[in-house]
Amino acid sequence: MVNHIDLYLEPLSQSAFSTFGEVIQTDGSEHFSINAGSTERYHNLADLQCSGRHSKMIASIFRGQAFDLPLSIKMMEHHPYGSQLFMPLQQRPYVVVVAPAGELKEGQIKAFLAQGNQGVNYHSGVWHHPLISLEQVSDFLVIDRSGEEANCVEQNLSQSIRLLFSE
Repeated sequence: MVNHIDLYLEPLSQSAFSTFGEVIQTDGSEHFSINAGSTERYHNLADLQCSGRHSKMIASIFRGQAFDLPLSIKMMEHHPYGSQLFMPLQQRPYVVVVAPAGELKEGQIKAFLAQGNQGVNYHSGVWHHPLISLEQVSDFLVIDRSGEEANCVEQNLSQSIRLLFSE
């Protein structure tokens, strides 16, 4: 009897990820020169969302421990009052596991292999697994919401999901 579901990682792309938020990368993004031509600005890369009492957007550094695949996951989380943006700082790949906002439907969970030059912005309410770094300990710039209301809801899965590299 199998006590887990196998889920294969897909390459991360904006079209595959659009239900969940934005992929943050310079390739194909709106950009223009600023500072007398010494800087290229990649503009409006994410729809940052923030609601609730005394809420504001904040920036943090998350240091994620490294994992190897296959990896079994047993829970998901979401943030009802704001988006959450992750941008890797060391150009290392990582795993993104998501499901649409609303009631968690385990059959709709998707997993993506993000490259070190791609960030993600989870829209408010989108289910996701906490940070899964690959190769070695990695730092991420995280922009998310701070406010009075608790903004993290966790839910255990009815069955573990084993993450695997695509065949």
